Amino acid sequence: AVVSTQSGHYGRGNLSCEDIKNGTDNLMSNIKARYDKIAALQPNELEKCLDFLKETHREFDTMSGFYEFPSQVSPDDKIRDASVEAEKSLSKFTVEMNSRKDVFDVVCSYNDTITPPTAESKRLIARVIRDGKRAGLHLDKEKRDGVKDINTRISELQIQFQKNMNDDKTCLFFSHDELNGVPQEFLKGLDQNEEGKYKVTMQYPLLYPVLKQCSIEATRRKLLITRYSMCKDSNTEILEELVKLRHKKAALLGYDTHADFVLDARMARTKSNVKAFLEDMVAKMKSPLKKEFEGFLKLKEEECEKNKEEYSGVVEPWDIYHFMQITEKQQYSVDNELLKEYFPMKRVTEGLLRIYQDIFNLRFVEIADHECWHEDVKLYSVFDKQNEQFLGQFYMDLHPREGKYGHAAVFGLQPGCELADGSRQPAVCALVCNFTAPTADKPSLLYHSEVETYFHEFGHAMHQICAQTECAYFSGTRVERDFVEAPSQMLENWCWEEESLRLMSGHYKDESPIPDDLMTNLVASKLANVATTTSRQLVFGVFDQDIHTKDSADTAQSFSNAHLKVMGSPAPSGTNFAAQFGHMAGGYDSQYYGYMWSEVYSEDMFQTVFKHAGVLSSEAGMKYRTSILQPGGSTDAIDMLKNMLGREPNSDAFFKAKGLV
Repeated sequence: AVVSTQSGHYGRGNLSCEDIKNGTDNLMSNIKARYDKIAALQPNELEKCLDFLKETHREFDTMSGFYEFPSQVSPDDKIRDASVEAEKSLSKFTVEMNSRKDVFDVVCSYNDTITPPTAESKRLIARVIRDGKRAGLHLDKEKRDGVKDINTRISELQIQFQKNMNDDKTCLFFSHDELNGVPQEFLKGLDQNEEGKYKVTMQYPLLYPVLKQCSIEATRRKLLITRYSMCKDSNTEILEELVKLRHKKAALLGYDTHADFVLDARMARTKSNVKAFLEDMVAKMKSPLKKEFEGFLKLKEEECEKNKEEYSGVVEPWDIYHFMQITEKQQYSVDNELLKEYFPMKRVTEGLLRIYQDIFNLRFVEIADHECWHEDVKLYSVFDKQNEQFLGQFYMDLHPREGKYGHAAVFGLQPGCELADGSRQPAVCALVCNFTAPTADKPSLLYHSEVETYFHEFGHAMHQICAQTECAYFSGTRVERDFVEAPSQMLENWCWEEESLRLMSGHYKDESPIPDDLMTNLVASKLANVATTTSRQLVFGVFDQDIHTKDSADTAQSFSNAHLKVMGSPAPSGTNFAAQFGHMAGGYDSQYYGYMWSEVYSEDMFQTVFKHAGVLSSEAGMKYRTSILQPGGSTDAIDMLKNMLGREPNSDAFFKAKGLV
C-alpha cells in the first residue's frame, strides 16, 4: 500500500545534531508566522480563524516530536543531548505562543460572532479559550507575565528532571553468594567485573528479578535503597521547586492550590472528590493488606531462620516484592521462572498482534526496510480490515540500552487528523519498553507481568491509531488525564483469560502449551497480593495529592508519610523515591490518582461488554473501537462511557475484580 509521505519519517537514523537544531528553528519560525496570521485577522476575515488554528496545531504536533523524540531513544549521546536542547527550545516556544493575548482575543471574537461548522470545531474553539484562561490571558498584564514566566521555568525543570533520570548510570556489584536465590540462567545474562561480581543496574529487567528472588535481605535492602536514592541529589531540588511554582501559578489564576487548578479540567473535578476516593480506597485495603502482610511475616521468619539471619518482625519495603513472589508460588503454585519459558517474545508478539487485529478488525503489515534509530526496532503499518483504509504506523522498541527511556510508554509522534484538503494524515506512534533481553542461549522470555505491560502499552498505541478526529488537538490519547489509562487498563484483562493467553504463549523450545494446571493457577493468581499492589499505587496517589495541595513540600518526608499511612511503614531512611518518580515531572502532577480512578471504568467496560461476549469477540471489539478509541478526545469521557455501557458507569465490577465483593 502507498503510505503518505508525511508519515514514517521518525525512523530516520541519520538525523544529525545540525538537522535537529536547524529543523527546530525552522519549525518555530513557521509556527510563529502562523500565529501572526491569526492575530492579524480583521473582523471581516474571522471565518479563517478556525482553519488557521487547526493547521497550526497539526504542523506543530507533527514536527515537534521529530526533534524531541530522539532524546528518549537515540543510541548516540550527542543526538540525545541535541534533542534535549530542541525540547527545551520548543517547550519555551510553546509557552510563548500559548501566552499570546492577541491570538486569544481573535479566537474569542470568532467565538462571539461565528458558529463553527461541526461539533468538534465548536469544542476546539471552546478548549482554546479555556486553555487561554488557564494561561491567564484574561488577566491583567502583570499576572499574565507572571504565569508565562512560571510556565517557562516549569517546562525547563521538567525536561531536566527526565534527562537526569535517562542519564543515570547507577549500578551495584554483588558476589554469587549475595545473589542467593536468583536463578543461574538470569545471572548468566549479567555483566561481571574483574573480581567476578555481577553488575545489577537500576533498569527494570535487572532490578526487579533480583528484588523478587534474592533470599539475602541485605542485598535486597541495598538494591531498594539505591533505587529509591536515584537522582536524589539532582531531582529533589527540581521537584520541590516545581511544587512551589505550580502553587504560585495556581494562586495567580485564582485557585487555592495546584490540585484545584488541575482538577478543574478533569473528570474528578475537585480535590475533595479525589481525597474522598483515595481515602475510601485506603480504608477498603486496610484489612486485606494486614492479612497479606501477616503472610509475608510468616514467610520472612521462615527464611531468616533458614539463612541464620536475625528476624526483625517487620515487613520492610525491600521485602515486599520478594514475599509477593513466594506467596504467588506457594498459594497459587505459580512459578514465574517456569512460566516465563512459555512467554518467548516472538510468540507473545505474534499472539498480541493477532488478538488486536481480530477484535478491532485491523490488519498489520510489517515494513521490512525502513530507516530507524536502532537495528532492533520494528515498524508496522495499520489498515482497517473492512475498507482497507490506511490508519497509521507504529514502531516497537522493546529492549533496554544505555541512555534509553527507562520505563514503558507510547510516544505519539504524529497526530491522526484531517488535512486542509480534506484527506487524512495518518497517526504515527512508538511503543518504547524495556523488556528482558535475549541471552546467548535463550530468546527473550517475558515474565507474565511484562506480558501485561506489553498488552497495556499496545492498547495506548491502538488508541493513537484508531482515533479518527478532525483536529490534531483531540487526536489519539488526548482525553482527560484521569481517563487516559482506562482503555489500556481494560485490555490488561486479556492477560488473565485462558482463551487469549493460549494465543500468545508456547514453550520457547517446542511451542508446547502452558499445562492446564499451571494455566488454571495463573488465572486464579490475579487476586494474589491484590491489596499490596493496589496499596502501592495508593501510596503514589496520596503522595501526589499531598504535595500539590500545599505551597511547598519536603518531598522525601511527604513520600515517607504516604508510605506509612498506606503501607504501615515509612520509606527507607535517607532516600527519596520522589526524585525518580517521573510522573511528577511528566504530566501526572496532581493526577496520579487517575490510574486507580480510570481502573473503575476499565473494569466496568470489561465486565459489561467483553466478559459476556467473549474476549475475542470482534462485535464487542468494534463497539469498543467506535465508542472509546475512535472519538479520541473529541467527546467527554463520561459520554463515551455511557455510549459504550448504555448506562452510567459504576464501581461494582472494580471491587469484584479486587476480590472485595
